[in-house]
Amino acid sequence: MPRSFIFLGLLLGSSFGLSAQAGDTFTVVNTQNVPHADGVVRLDLADVPILDPDTPVRFSVAGKNVPYQALDEDRDGRTDGYVLLLDLAAREQQTVAVHPLKEGEAVPNFPQRTQAELSHKINGRWQDREYLGGTFRNVDSLTVPPEHTDHSWYLRYEGPGWESDLVGYRFYLDWRNATDVFGKRTTDMVLQDVGQDGFDSYHEPADWGMDVLKVGKALGVGSLATWHEAGALRVEQTDSVSAAIVANGPVESRIRTRYHGWTVGDRTTDVVSELSIHAGSRLTRHDVALSDPLDNLATGIVKLEQGEVLQGQAGDWAYLATWGPQSLAGDLLGLAVLYRSSDLQQVTEDTHSHVVVLTPRDRQLTYYFLAAWEMDPQAIKTREAFTSYLEEQLQRLNAPLAPSFSRR
Repeated sequence: MPRSFIFLGLLLGSSFGLSAQAGDTFTVVNTQNVPHADGVVRLDLADVPILDPDTPVRFSVAGKNVPYQALDEDRDGRTDGYVLLLDLAAREQQTVAVHPLKEGEAVPNFPQRTQAELSHKINGRWQDREYLGGTFRNVDSLTVPPEHTDHSWYLRYEGPGWESDLVGYRFYLDWRNATDVFGKRTTDMVLQDVGQDGFDSYHEPADWGMDVLKVGKALGVGSLATWHEAGALRVEQTDSVSAAIVANGPVESRIRTRYHGWTVGDRTTDVVSELSIHAGSRLTRHDVALSDPLDNLATGIVKLEQGEVLQGQAGDWAYLATWGPQSLAGDLLGLAVLYRSSDLQQVTEDTHSHVVVLTPRDRQLTYYFLAAWEMDPQAIKTREAFTSYLEEQLQRLNAPLAPSFSRR
C-alpha cells in the first residue's frame, strides 16, 4: 500500500504498466553512463500479484540473493511492498527473479546497513520541565509529553535518530525541530550506543565519530520550515507532536512525525513528515504533507563563516550546498539540500541560514538533504570531489531505477 500521505506515483514511480504473473521476472535498467551502486528499487504488492502479504519471498539476480526488505507502510502488521538494492554497471540491464519462499525456507538475512531509533527515559519523574532519574528505553512510537522541551534530559540525544553505513542524523523532538548530523568513522551501526554515557558526550570525538554540526537557531541541514516575515520559521509552535519508527531494516529506515496545529502567523495546519534513508547513501529523503495549504515550505543549511556556498542544477533537480572546515571540530564538511527545480520559489537567506523556498504541490513536497564529513567511510576531502558527488546525486534523481514487467 502507498504511504498514507504521498501519491503512489511519487513513491513507486509510474513504470508499472503491466503486472507480473507467477514465474515472471522483472528488469531494471541503469540509463546512466556511470555505475549505480546500491541502487534502490521499490515494489508495491498491487503491481506484483504473485506476492501475497502473508507469503514471504526472496529476490535474486543470476541466482544470487538480492538484499531486500519488506515494507509495512501503514503499520498494520502486513507487508505492503518491498525495497531492493541493486548494483548496476553503466547502461546495464538486470533481470530480477521473484521466489515465494517454500514451506520451511528461512527468510534471507542481510547486513544491517540502516537504522532508525527513538529512545526516552522511563522509571524517573518529571520536575517542571526536567526529567529526573530513570533509564533509556527504545520505543517504536512516542507522543511527546507536554512537559518536554529542549534539554529536558528525557530523550536520548534529544530526538529520533537515523543512519546509513555512511552518516547519521537526528532531529530535536521539541520546539526547535531542527536536524543535526552525526559524522561516522565506521560503516557499523552506532546510534544504539550514542548518548548512553552522558547527555552531551557525542559532541566529543569518539571511535565511532561525533556530532559534527552546530545548529543553534538555524536550519541545521534540511530542517522543515516556511518562509515567513523575511525569515525561515521552523515547526516551532504546535498543539502536539508524535513520532514513530516506520521502518528499521537492512535496506531502509524511516521516521514518521505528526505535528498537529503548526501555527504560522494567522494560519494553522497539521504536518506529516517522513524522513528516510537507504543503505550506501548519505541522502535523507524528506516527504512532507500538509492538511491545510501554506504559501510555501522552506528548508536550508546553517550559515557558518567557514562554509562556501555552492549551487548547481541538472535536469529536474538542483542543489544548494556549503563546503569548508565548518564542522564543530574544524573538519571539512559538506552540507546540501536537493530539490526539484520546478518547486523553487527563491534561494535566499536570513540571519542564521541559507534558505531554499519551495512550493508544495497539492499540499505535498519532497526534497533531500545530506552531509559528507571528511572522516566518513567514503571520505570526500576536496571541494571538487564534493561538487562531483553532488552532480552524481542529481543524475540519480533524474534517472531513478524503476522495475519493468512483461507478460509471458
